[in-house]
Order: sequence, then structure tokens, then C-alpha cells
Amino acid sequence: MNTNNKIAWTHLTSKVQQLIVAVLSITFGISMYIFMNGFMGGVNVTFDDIAFSSMSHIRIYNDSPNDEPSLLPQPSNNTVQFIHNTRHVKYTEGIKNASDILQSVKEFPQVTAVTEQINQNVFFRNGITKVSGNLSGIDVENEDKVFQISKYMIKGNINDLDKRNDGIVLGSGLAQSICVNMGDNVMLTTGDGINQAFKVLGIFETGSSSVDKSKAMISIRSARQLFSKNAAYTSDIQVNVKDFNKADLVSNKMSKIIPYKVESWKDGNSQLESSSMLRNILAKVISIAILTVAGFGIYNIMNMTVNEKMREIAIFKAMGFNGKDIVHIFLMQSLCIGVIGGIVGMGFGSLVIYIVKQIPYKIASFTSLPVAFRLIDYVMAFFFGLIVTIIAGYLPAKKASRIDPVEILRG
Repeated sequence: MNTNNKIAWTHLTSKVQQLIVAVLSITFGISMYIFMNGFMGGVNVTFDDIAFSSMSHIRIYNDSPNDEPSLLPQPSNNTVQFIHNTRHVKYTEGIKNASDILQSVKEFPQVTAVTEQINQNVFFRNGITKVSGNLSGIDVENEDKVFQISKYMIKGNINDLDKRNDGIVLGSGLAQSICVNMGDNVMLTTGDGINQAFKVLGIFETGSSSVDKSKAMISIRSARQLFSKNAAYTSDIQVNVKDFNKADLVSNKMSKIIPYKVESWKDGNSQLESSSMLRNILAKVISIAILTVAGFGIYNIMNMTVNEKMREIAIFKAMGFNGKDIVHIFLMQSLCIGVIGGIVGMGFGSLVIYIVKQIPYKIASFTSLPVAFRLIDYVMAFFFGLIVTIIAGYLPAKKASRIDPVEILRG
């Protein structure tokens, strides 16, 4: 240690209680920063998991018909034609050449999983109970790769759909609405008036009430038979990419080679991105506010130290110490407080996160409160904590460097 550092260390250790209070203030601020951002990060991950349990990153489907209606013959010069109440006529349904499109999609390096579906609105009946909902015909293996539906199964096994043509898996809310359970029969009625009975092989719960109350799944093979479609018929192709935040960029590239509507999840669900961003901003604002309050505490302590050491500072300056030396002495004290408080704060923040993570909380497949351990939160907490303590120590140090030793020694 040089002389300035030795003096700073002596000042710090001469009043241990003041040092502990200063360290605890920054410790609390940093630990709360880590906890708030870790908790919000965990909440965002949970919401994303729930949202993408029924929604893929990119959806490919047959949008409104692109076929233009046939034009009427050119009228004679004296004839005026009026066209009103025009109607679109959809000449084709679903996706043609789905296998070729699936192969084209898989060639994109960003794609991690892809599956085909048949989605239709049907009526679910059990006795006199009748509920409308959405029926999805799925390719079970690829569906699980895209949506990880197997981890949301609370009863049964999703793979059983491949074993029985009359098997169906229901959302928990839908099963409750029509009063059925495992092994019961449920009657489906399509828009064309076709009725067929299915046996309940499983019940899933994603945590999204709108999905759990309205969705059911059968194998895509059974769906083609139910809706009288050919063996290549597909209404939707669902795609997942490596980074769902970049799904819009990938969808733009796909749209150039695929003759159907290619829609990123952001196109119809921008509120999910906005709500996640707002939660992150809220967590950071609260955390920085806590650190700022801790900074005021350190400033008060350092200011009191300067006032108490006035005569010592005057003697130092009379002995030849300049203003930079005085700033160095007090700035080193605040830096030590920041480093010690930062290290202790990161440890205490980890402990708080660990304790909170053990609190039982049931939502979808999650059994405890969602908290994320992220290295960036620790780095940013330590960085902000250090900046706050340096600023809080610099202001009193600058004040001390301007002291006139003659006036102080004269009293």
C-alpha cells in the first residue's frame, strides 16, 4: 500500500459500525437489483413458454384467396354496370404440396422444428352438453418438437394418439366443460354435420385458459378422415426457429420462396413483446432507484467522515498533500465499500433467488415461482453499484480537497 491507501484503510477500519452500515446499504441495493431482474426474467420465460405452448414462432397457412374473380365482359358504350356486395370465393383450401414446402422450410439454418396441422372449429358433445372449440389434427412426433406438449400433459400420454384412430386429447378446461375424464367418449360434430365418437386418451394444461378451454387434438391421420380430406391435406405449417425474437427476419426470407401467407408471431401478438419489455423496464427502474437510495446513504456517511476529519485533512495539506491526494484517500474508501458491498450483495442476492425459487407455485408445468439465474444481472448489479458508490464518494472527496488548511487550523 502507498501512503494514501494506508490512510484510507485506517479511516475505514477506525469506525467499524459506519463501515458495516455503508456496506449493508450497497449490499441491499445490489441484492435487490439481482433479485428483481432475476424474478422478472423468470416471469418472462414462463410467459414465453406458456404462449409458445400453443403458438409457433412462424405460421404458414392459406390466407384469403389470391385468385382474382373473373372479369365481366366489356359492356357496350351505352351500358353501365354496377357491382355491389362482392364476395370472395376460395377456390382452394389448405396448402398444396405441403411436403415440398416442409422440405423447403427445413433447409433454413435457423429452423429448429417444423410440423403440419389441420385446424378446424367443431362442436364437442357429451350427452346434452355441447361446447364449440378448436380441433387440431397433429403429427404427434413433430408437434412435440415444436410445442413440447408432452410436458403439459397432466393425464395420459400424447404419443397414444398414434396408436388409436379414435383417440383424442383435451385441454383441461374443455374436459371440465363437457364433464369427461380419461377413457370417456366424446362426440365431435364438424361444420359439415359429420358426427364421430372419440375416446379421451389424455388431458393437457398449458396455463393459458383460452387454450385449455377450447383446444383438443387428434392425430393428423384421423383428422383427414374426419374432414374427408386427401392424405396430403394440411391447413397450417408451424415452424420454430433458434431465436424467437428474430422470427420476423426468418419469415420475411421464407415469404420470398413460399406461395402462402408466412406470418411471424410478432405480427399478431405484438402485445406479448410489449408486456415483456415493460416488465424488464419496470424491474430495472426499481432496482436502479434502490441503488440510488443506497448511494445517498453512502454519500451521507462519507460526508460525515469528511466533517469529522477536517483537522486531519488540514494537517495533511499542511504536510504537503495536494487536492488529488485527498480525493484519492476518500475515493478509495468509497471504492472499498462498493467492492465489499458488491461481493456480499451478489452472494446475498443469489441466496434470495434460491429461497424464492423453493416457494411452491403451480402454473402449467411449473411447480415453483419462476426465477432466472443470469450472469448479466450480476455483472450489471456490480457495475451499477460501483458507479453509485464512486459518485457518492467523489462529491465529499472533492469538497475535502478544497479545504483551506489555514482557516481550519486557526479554528
